[in-house]
Amino acid sequence: MTPAAIATPRQESPLLFEGVTWREFKAVEQLLERPGYRLSFLDGILEIRRMPGEEHETVKERLGALLELYLLAAGFDFTPTGSMTLESESVAVKREADKSYKLSTPLGCST
Repeated sequence: MTPAAIATPRQESPLLFEGVTWREFKAVEQLLERPGYRLSFLDGILEIRRMPGEEHETVKERLGALLELYLLAAGFDFTPTGSMTLESESVAVKREADKSYKLSTPLGCST
């Protein structure tokens, strides 16, 4: 009996749909409200992407830790905002960052 080869997971390309209205996007968003998928919308393009795996999350967290160390050392006042969703119906855009920060002026600097 021959041992079965295990396929190496590969990065999947997102599904892109052009010419989508904001209303159509919101309808699809309601239908696909399930864990494991992330939807984004910009300029009439709907993007459906599977959530990344462990390797992506590990790299994201390590880069985030390095960035936070830099911001602290440089004296920036910052607030970690996680994977906050940015959405605006008026400009028909929705995007969710992996990791985000709200930055203020560096401490000790005047504007």
